[in-house]
Amino acid sequence: MLAQALETEIEIFIGQYKDLTDELGRQRIVRNGHLPEREIQTGIGAVPVRAPRIRDRHAKPSKRIKFSSAILPPYLRKTTSMEHLIPWLYLKGISTGDFTDALSALVGKDAPGLSATTISRLKTVWEQDLQIWQKRDLSDKHYVYFWADGIYCNVRMDDKQCLLVIIGATKDGKKELVAIDGGFRESELSWTQLLTDLKSRGLTIGPKLCIGDGGLGFWKALSKVYPGSRWQRCWVHKVANILNKLPKSLQPQAKQKLHNIWHADDKDEAVRLFNDFIQVYGAKYPKVAQCLEKDRDALLTFYNFPAEHWRHIRTTNPIESTFATVRLRTAKVRGCFSANTVITMAFKLCLSAEKRWIRLHRPERLTEVIRGVKFVNGIEEKRIAA
Repeated sequence: MLAQALETEIEIFIGQYKDLTDELGRQRIVRNGHLPEREIQTGIGAVPVRAPRIRDRHAKPSKRIKFSSAILPPYLRKTTSMEHLIPWLYLKGISTGDFTDALSALVGKDAPGLSATTISRLKTVWEQDLQIWQKRDLSDKHYVYFWADGIYCNVRMDDKQCLLVIIGATKDGKKELVAIDGGFRESELSWTQLLTDLKSRGLTIGPKLCIGDGGLGFWKALSKVYPGSRWQRCWVHKVANILNKLPKSLQPQAKQKLHNIWHADDKDEAVRLFNDFIQVYGAKYPKVAQCLEKDRDALLTFYNFPAEHWRHIRTTNPIESTFATVRLRTAKVRGCFSANTVITMAFKLCLSAEKRWIRLHRPERLTEVIRGVKFVNGIEEKRIAA
C-alpha cells in the first residue's frame, strides 16, 4: 500500500509539469528510477521501501525542479503513527527506560530510534505545545460556566505546589480546557494571576457561574477579576468534608441525607431537608452543622439555572474524573517528576480526555443564561407565570 501510494504521488507530480519541455522538445520532468531501499518503522514492524525519484532535463541546475515526497520525506525513519504512539505510551504509563521492551512485540526487537533519549526529545515537543497554548488569544471565546479546582499529585515536587485547573462550557455546550498552570497551594495570589492572565488575553466577559470547592483563594480572586460571576459550591467536596467530621457508623445515613438535599426537585424542598440535617446533627456534632451552614447559599445556587444543566453544575466532576487519569500516571513515577513535567503531562492528558467530555444537555438554554433570563427551580420565570 505504501509503494502504491508513492507511485501515485509521483505520477501526479509529473502530471503537473507534463507541458514543460527542454530545448530538444522532450518532456522536462521524467521518472528516474528509485532511491536506495530503506526501512521505515511502522505499527506492524519494519517495512522496506524504495522512494521513486525524478529527473529535470533543464540545462541550468539552478532552475531544475526538485521532488520531495510528502508521504515519505527524506530521513524519515518512523511513520507518523509511530511518532504519536511513542509519546502517548509514555503518557499512559510506560517509563522511558522500558520502551525498548514494551515496543519489541509491536515493531520488532531491532527497532531503531526508540531509546530513552529519543523519548525525552519527543517530550520537549509537549512543552512547546503547552507554552503556545498558554499564550493563545481568547478574544473570540465566551464561557458560560467555569469549573475550577486545585489538583495535587503524588510526585516528588514542592508539596506546596498544585495544578490550578479551569474547564469552561462554551455557549454551544462544549466543555473545553481553559487554563492549567502551577500555583502555590490554592492561594488567592495564584488564582488571581491565572484569572488576570485569561482576562488580558481577551476573555473579558466572565462566566455566569463558577463551580468550585471550598478553597477561599479562588473565590476571592474571582470576586476581583470577574465580580459578576455567581458561585456554586461543589457538593461532592462538601459531602466529603462533612463525613470526615462524623463517626464512621453515622456516615452512610448522613451521606444519604445530604444526597437528598442536592437532588431535591426544588429549592424549597432542599431548604427543608437542609434545615432537617442541621437539626439532627447540630446538637452532638456542631462542627458538622457549621460546615454545612456556612455555604448554604453557594450550595443552592444551581436552582437559579436551567434544570437541564443541574447534573453538570452541582459538582466539579469534569475536573475530578479527568485528573483521576493524571494521578494514576504520576503515581507510577512519583519520584522522577519535576513540577514542569507534571504540568506538561497533565495538559496533554486533559486534551486527550477533552474529546470524550460530555456536552451540556439542552445547550440552547445557555443562550438564555447569557441573556440574563431568570430561572426559578430550574424553570424559566416567564414560563412559570404562564
